Amino acid sequence: MLTLIAAGLPNADIAACLGMGVTTVKTHIGAMKRKLGADSRVALAAVLHRTAAP
Repeated sequence: MLTLIAAGLPNADIAACLGMGVTTVKTHIGAMKRKLGADSRVALAAVLHRTAAP
């Protein structure tokens, strides 16, 4: 899901790609933001890029 967020997909498109509801996607994004200390989707994408293998 994080790679889809970093790619700029909206919640509805992420839900379609993963076969889940939009509300579930929003719940997961909220949980990731809390656990990773991110305050936005952009900050989540930055976490991915900081921790991705070279």
